[in-house]
Amino acid sequence: MNTTFYFLKKTPVEIQMQIAGRIRAVRRKRKISQKKLSQLSGVSLGSLKRFEQKGEISFLSLIKIATVLGLDNELEHLFEDVPPLSIEEVIRGQD
Repeated sequence: MNTTFYFLKKTPVEIQMQIAGRIRAVRRKRKISQKKLSQLSGVSLGSLKRFEQKGEISFLSLIKIATVLGLDNELEHLFEDVPPLSIEEVIRGQD
């Protein structure tokens, strides 16, 4: 049995905080308040604040926020071009 080890560059919490920071930066760049984004997206203000502070949010709410900010295209293409992790994966993909 072939064992492949995956080394994370960042922890899941670090990734979620990075995404939350990017969304917050786009919101500010677009000059949209948290309250206005909440109203436009249908995501509660409390959920939006929790997301920006702790990175915690449902995937559906993230999609709603991204759509309002004009970022839905990035989510639509998430995981689209995933590179193989091993030569075995490349070989299996040719079958």
